[in-house]
Amino acid sequence: MKKEIDLSKNGTAQAAILSAMIGLLTLTLVNLWTDISEGFKEAVHTIGKLWMPGAEGIGPYSGKETLALAAWLLSWLILHQVLRSKAWNDRVVLVVFLIGIAIATTLIWPPVFTGMAHAIKGA
Repeated sequence: MKKEIDLSKNGTAQAAILSAMIGLLTLTLVNLWTDISEGFKEAVHTIGKLWMPGAEGIGPYSGKETLALAAWLLSWLILHQVLRSKAWNDRVVLVVFLIGIAIATTLIWPPVFTGMAHAIKGA
């Protein structure tokens, strides 16, 4: 007996793309705050050194990637559980995803995040 797939309930796919956006936004925000706070930068680097071989040589980047990965995976698990049997409007999810990616792309660009960091620090 073949199981029918209900394509109207595409919440699992929506959870996947929204969690990718959350992971990228996390990377962006962690990148910004490591530029603002030396203490946060050291904490992020420590997180990366906990498990990543060679993390000492790449600095806080290892922790930034670790936190982004954790945010992506955790948000995917949560959103998958919440959305697996339902679905939001695909267009709304796509617009939210594209806006989130646009924000992440803009904020990870060095002239933008360094400018914001200087503005927040008051320098």
